[in-house]
Amino acid sequence: MQTFVIQGGRRLEGDMTVQGAKNSALPILAATLLCQGESTLTNCPKLSDVYAACRILGSIGARCVMQGHSVTVRADAPSRAVIPEDLMQEMRSSIIFLGAMLGRMGQCSLGFPGGCELGPRPIDLHLQALRRMGVRITEENGILTCTVPKGLHGARIHLQFPSVGATENILLAAVLAAGDTVITNAAREPEITDLADFLTKCGAKIEGAGTGTIRIRGVKQLTGCEHRIMPDRIVTATWLACAAATGGELRLLHTDDASLTGILDVFEEMGGSCSRSQDSICFSGRKPIQPLRYIKTMPFPGFPTDAQAIVMAVLCKANGTSVMEETIFENRFRHVDALVRMGADIRIAGRAAVIRGVRQMHGAVVSATDLRGGAAMLTAALGAEGETVLTEISHIDRGYDSPELALQAVGARIERK
Repeated sequence: MQTFVIQGGRRLEGDMTVQGAKNSALPILAATLLCQGESTLTNCPKLSDVYAACRILGSIGARCVMQGHSVTVRADAPSRAVIPEDLMQEMRSSIIFLGAMLGRMGQCSLGFPGGCELGPRPIDLHLQALRRMGVRITEENGILTCTVPKGLHGARIHLQFPSVGATENILLAAVLAAGDTVITNAAREPEITDLADFLTKCGAKIEGAGTGTIRIRGVKQLTGCEHRIMPDRIVTATWLACAAATGGELRLLHTDDASLTGILDVFEEMGGSCSRSQDSICFSGRKPIQPLRYIKTMPFPGFPTDAQAIVMAVLCKANGTSVMEETIFENRFRHVDALVRMGADIRIAGRAAVIRGVRQMHGAVVSATDLRGGAAMLTAALGAEGETVLTEISHIDRGYDSPELALQAVGARIERK
């Protein structure tokens, strides 16, 4: 089992190139299943979740080849409308193949998704929406069997919560359905827009992606295209946090300023200095870290839940007390015990965390609890005194492409062992 060994207390300085977005690559990989001909995705990060998505495509009968940061998929004749249970358990985003398989094959059989244990991630919204589009769903022994006896058709669908996954599954099912589909209270995350951009290049008719109302007019066929995956805004937030925790200065290249709503303002409020352009950010964390009096996670354009643990790791050394409220996942404070072991002063009360800043953190042996919690421990370790041994780093590999190499290039002392 691999670990990261980090020698803390070194200021990060230099240029870092931001990888492609995991949360964009995974639904777009699922979307390639809808296309005739070849689809090529560039700027695709090398992640264990991406490899799992490629294995799922292969199990369905698609040809999927990854070379460097480019993935080529050909799904001219998918042959198997079943995703094996072991592949479903590899990642939480695996449920996104549901809409794509129904759109392309009119049937599918799969289990419930696995991945990080963040508490319940109900798929009720997905299933309710698909039923409105003509899908018949049965469950037996944890296996969902979905059929479309009369074919997929458009529908008006109002989401009770702007779920990213449900919005994506409806999009994937609707682009080849008969008639028009309208989604209200749709998720507005930039990754939704990136998925819609890919589908539109392939011939889909989509309006309103990135707003609360999305309209899809079904077409008879999609044709593969070449598409560049958008930059990862959560990885961007992570590198900003690492700079802030170490008092460093970084220039982040290949970013997307428009996708960072709800993130950059938080780092500036903590005392960081951001110089922004369309595709790069110059960040200085030289000033003392200031507390955040109150911040809560919200759907886009609010502060993202995926950045909560990472920002908390910075606030552990703030000059004062911060309060963070988690409104999306009930178990997203699992990283707190590890931060406390490293010297943090954090108290949990329900869905709120009270973080009292300390002068210095110290190294410890800690285990990544989940993807973003692991990134928080990595961030804290870089700014701490002494050596940290971080285990269970397979969680981090789900979302970060060779993070040790990226950090070594800007002065971090980190090794994978």
